[in-house]
Amino acid sequence: MEYEQRMGDGRRIMMAKEDIITDIENGSNEAAEKGKIPALTDDDMDHLLNIFLDPSRMATVDVGDEVVMSTDEGYAVFSGNYSEMGGAGIPMDATSANIAMERVMGADCVTYAWVDYNFKPSKAVITQLQQEIESILLNTISPCSYGAMPNLGSYYKPDGPFDNVGDLMAEGKIMEALEVYKQVAEDATEDMVWVTGKLAKMGLDNLNIDTAGAAGDGDFLAALKATEILKKTIPNFSVEVGMANEFVLGIDGTMEYDSMRLAGMYPHDQVVACEKAGVDIYGPVCNTNTRKSTPWNVARAIAFTKECSNVANIPVHPNMGMGVGGVPMVENPTLDAVTKASKAMVEIANVDGI
Repeated sequence: MEYEQRMGDGRRIMMAKEDIITDIENGSNEAAEKGKIPALTDDDMDHLLNIFLDPSRMATVDVGDEVVMSTDEGYAVFSGNYSEMGGAGIPMDATSANIAMERVMGADCVTYAWVDYNFKPSKAVITQLQQEIESILLNTISPCSYGAMPNLGSYYKPDGPFDNVGDLMAEGKIMEALEVYKQVAEDATEDMVWVTGKLAKMGLDNLNIDTAGAAGDGDFLAALKATEILKKTIPNFSVEVGMANEFVLGIDGTMEYDSMRLAGMYPHDQVVACEKAGVDIYGPVCNTNTRKSTPWNVARAIAFTKECSNVANIPVHPNMGMGVGGVPMVENPTLDAVTKASKAMVEIANVDGI
């Protein structure tokens, strides 16, 4: 007998039970080997197998086991109509879409983000962002979060003032590249603090530093330093950090936060650094391999996230969107794969939210 499953790119496939078991074991072992963490237990793998053998259109947790859900520009599910944002393309402004998210979809928070989701260009339109945040806050009850990425790449020419670090390294200008990289990280930190400070004046409840570490250890360092400053300067303000990768790439390789080397960190190390910076909610990421099955990808993601939950003292909200958390890399991830991966995160990885 064969069971309907998905590949990491969303394709529907049929798999024998024995092949699903093998993929779950291999995915778990892959995470254990790379992260130097425990593999999933036999009970964990049996539980995961049962989730994937369930023929239901969607999976769900038992009543009482529900978790809080934070969202990454969730209102775009209504108003978005482009590229990876997906969305229904309904002509709604951010306030109306957030009202629908809260009152119709039952969202646990409302959100806002500038269209390109980066801090640096947000500076140029800060008064518009303040007006949008104010409008959302006046018309909704749930906590409001502003999301953006450090995105050190946006500081390179022609968009920014700095020479491209990658190009400098390719030319053999290693020391010059490292100096530029450090300055870019410092500028990004300043911009994150400045933008957030302006929005906090409007009553913003939470900052979602999204895709942290996408441009390497300097990118992650900027997120940590900005968090530390914001927690000290804005009363009763929360910060959520969602990662870009399960592994922090060492562009510099020597950067540290509180004596912890950032390059090479996996989720169970990343969350410790985030805690020290004052982060309130940590979002681990495990990247999806499109050439592997969803059982393989989810098992790998669960192994990483379970260890993260074991060491964390703050809420863990794994990123479960397109191409992360075992979810297929496709613009509109399928309901079966998303819900099975989410159920496994709650029941096996013991996460606090999604």
